[in-house]
Amino acid sequence: MTFRKGVYIVPTTRWYIERTVWLIAGIVLLASSALALFVNRLWILGVTATGLVSINVAFTGFCPVGNVLRLFGFTPMLGSATPKRWNLYFMQTDRWYLERRIYVAVGFNISTASLLMLTYSAWWSAFTIFVGGAMVWFAATGFCVMANALYFLGAEPRLTPETAPSARCEECGLSQVCVGGHKHKDARALVLLNG
Repeated sequence: MTFRKGVYIVPTTRWYIERTVWLIAGIVLLASSALALFVNRLWILGVTATGLVSINVAFTGFCPVGNVLRLFGFTPMLGSATPKRWNLYFMQTDRWYLERRIYVAVGFNISTASLLMLTYSAWWSAFTIFVGGAMVWFAATGFCVMANALYFLGAEPRLTPETAPSARCEECGLSQVCVGGHKHKDARALVLLNG
């Protein structure tokens, strides 16, 4: 195993589908955890549902929240390269890149913690609150502790400013690659972008 140096930060120049999904999921985790602590323990099932959806996204690529965001005009950065029926959003599932691993890890961890909260102790909600806060922080700043741990251990990211793949064009200023087949209008932007 080769360890990597540096810090992994996702692009935060615009609100693309995946970044907005992280923000919404973080808010749901924080709200469900707080309601479970102060109102009724069964509110923690909101955390369980979020975890199961996250696991589903990692394995199938289908994200219900991502599809609602697409209806509101958000565009993906990890969207599938091939158009889907009815223009649905599917996250790329061609290999286990870093961001896809985050969906699995977060989904498994928060689902397990929420079930432990229901069966053993309300203290398990501290973990789901931590994860919810971390997801909001990730969406706001582009920095995630778990993503950086995976990056350090050698997981290859797709959301990097230099090589950001799929479903973008010259407006985002992040990548030469665009699944839609668009070209950058300004070659100087590419020179500035690449260093």
